[in-house]
Amino acid sequence: MIVALSLSLLLATPPADLAREAVTPATAAPDDPFAWLQEVEGAKALEWVRARNAESERELVKTPEFEELRSQILPVLDSEDRIPFVDRKGALYYNFWRDKVHPRGLWRRTSLDQYRQRKPRWETLLDLDALAQKEKANWVWHGDDCLLPDYRHCLVFLSRGGADASVVRELDLKTKSFVAGGFELPEAKTNATWLDANTLLVGTDFGQGSMTTSGYPRIAKFWRRGTTLDTATTFYEGQPQDVSVTAYRDHTPGFERDFVDREVGFFSTEHYFRGPHGDLVLIDVPEDAVVSVHREWMLVRLRTDWTVAGTKYAAGSLLAARFDDYLAGIRALSVLFQPTKTVWLSGYSWTRHHLILKELEDVSSRIEILTPPAEAHRPDPQKIERWDRALLGGLPALCSASAYGTDEVLDDEFFSTLEGFLTPTTLSRGDLSKGTRAVMLKQAPAFFDASQDEVQQFFATSRDETQVPYFVIAPKGPAPVGGWPTLLTAYGGFEISLTPSYNGVVGRAWLARGGMYVVANIRGGGEFGPGWHQAAMKQNRPRAYEDLIAVARELISTGLSSPSRLGVKGGSNGGLLMGNMLTLYPEFFGAVVCQVPLLDMRHYTHWSAGASWIAEYGDPDKPEDWEFLRTFSPYDNLSTSRTYPPVLFTTSTRDDRVGPVHARKMTAKLLAMGADARLYENIEGGHGAAANHEEQAFMDALAYTFLWKELVPKSKH
Repeated sequence: MIVALSLSLLLATPPADLAREAVTPATAAPDDPFAWLQEVEGAKALEWVRARNAESERELVKTPEFEELRSQILPVLDSEDRIPFVDRKGALYYNFWRDKVHPRGLWRRTSLDQYRQRKPRWETLLDLDALAQKEKANWVWHGDDCLLPDYRHCLVFLSRGGADASVVRELDLKTKSFVAGGFELPEAKTNATWLDANTLLVGTDFGQGSMTTSGYPRIAKFWRRGTTLDTATTFYEGQPQDVSVTAYRDHTPGFERDFVDREVGFFSTEHYFRGPHGDLVLIDVPEDAVVSVHREWMLVRLRTDWTVAGTKYAAGSLLAARFDDYLAGIRALSVLFQPTKTVWLSGYSWTRHHLILKELEDVSSRIEILTPPAEAHRPDPQKIERWDRALLGGLPALCSASAYGTDEVLDDEFFSTLEGFLTPTTLSRGDLSKGTRAVMLKQAPAFFDASQDEVQQFFATSRDETQVPYFVIAPKGPAPVGGWPTLLTAYGGFEISLTPSYNGVVGRAWLARGGMYVVANIRGGGEFGPGWHQAAMKQNRPRAYEDLIAVARELISTGLSSPSRLGVKGGSNGGLLMGNMLTLYPEFFGAVVCQVPLLDMRHYTHWSAGASWIAEYGDPDKPEDWEFLRTFSPYDNLSTSRTYPPVLFTTSTRDDRVGPVHARKMTAKLLAMGADARLYENIEGGHGAAANHEEQAFMDALAYTFLWKELVPKSKH
């Protein structure tokens, strides 16, 4: 799902409404003079893109300021002292690592004893740079899926140039080579996981009709080792209008179970338990609930209120039941978390015997440890069970903390992190079987001098009187006349929360140069639970834009900034947000950076994965939805009667999630109106607009060079 803070929060896996009517697809309006830019790989379109890139390079890249910024940003991304975050598999700890020597990256592993060392010894499992050189392909790592319990055979997912689509190959971790004649899938948006050592559960592009309108797998099949993909056996089919179908096995010893998830919309999923004879049992929970199973327990996280057996459970609650009992019709639901006005559940994670809850209280973190009752203490299956709980204390305000189990099958080891806007990340390790104490393993370096800055949290009043929190990271002391050069960012969609985080790139490129950085927690996000998100969905989307402009107004009215010094930046859904800041509130900003954006909301459902976001935005092919969608479609709301601030659009030709079409057409239309607009389209990079650290440093330096140029044109940074 994007953003704003970086391009790490991006539009997630997609949806399409089950109830979507069979209507004539929207096409570019006959009078749209820029429709030809919709041909992503078209020769004429790419020639135009190269011309725009050249203009942006002449203006921004071929400058001392750009080179200085890039030289400061790249060492942050390539730093050998970054924390190598790991994924535990059995007794070993796995990490994917990119640096100056290995720009495409190494997949590697080490032991706990070695991981404790400042410079661990790593065993390399796959060298993507060597593979790319051998195969003459720009491979980008997309993850792995290894088979329990020995973790020897793994599926690895590799993308060409950073697109969402991947190829899948079977890697033997003992020989560190791809398995000859092993499982291999061609490039597609694929779901693939292990059923057993000789069988995969696969959803991929099997040919015509096998993918949803969102471009994701519609059919789930068994694929046996030694057979061709076209002989795989179908065991479930969704509908073309669904988002996707995913099948998977829980390999926990003693609790092996198979499941099928049918995503009928971005926030609506039918969850099925697949019985030993292949029969599918629908798990009777709300479609918009998030469901997970751990050993004997099923957790249900609610997005809307739910009444069961006469008891009403509030949206945002987390409930627990014994899985087998629930399937048998017993509705003994334990309330593990119930939201308050200021405290909401952000996430959760299991260890072998405990459940860790991550909560947000006015966007600051708190952690609870829950312990379920043992089977022996359960005399009556109909009785609601009590879970023990303890609060993990000692967390500072205005910081972000997380804790998670490293292997929920084996033991109670957990890792925890702590960071803030001015506080580099620390990684600690603990064992809940011995208490909640954690010992620090790693600490990230400080990439900039934060001693002259401070963090404060404020609340702006939106148009409908809603209080909208925002963080201000600024130099200590009073603001200068005209205010600080300010970078304002937000996301506001898909229930994604922006919490305090340490960002060395922002620190070096903005804060250390005397800028003020502001992060707004607008509606559409998840900072105050599902209601905060739902308040800005579909016809209510403008509430998110009103929230952000309320923050901008307050920054200006308090003298912290001014329109000529206020810049705004965001990407993906945050790019749509920036497009609306540009078109609806241009007088508030001195510069706009709009990254991998959605902008043409009349046609977004017909490009890339756009149909998957109908549940978030609405369906423009329905007249009743287009009536509200048109109010926040930046491409349609450009007007020759308005003056727009300078804007930089960035995107990627290889972005197969949102696609480059939006940024291209918006730039072309603005230029035709005589507006101050420029575009840079990276040929690689996918939805993140960069395939490696060098490309990321380039794109970051481009954005910050533009912002400093426009917001403080005559100063030295």
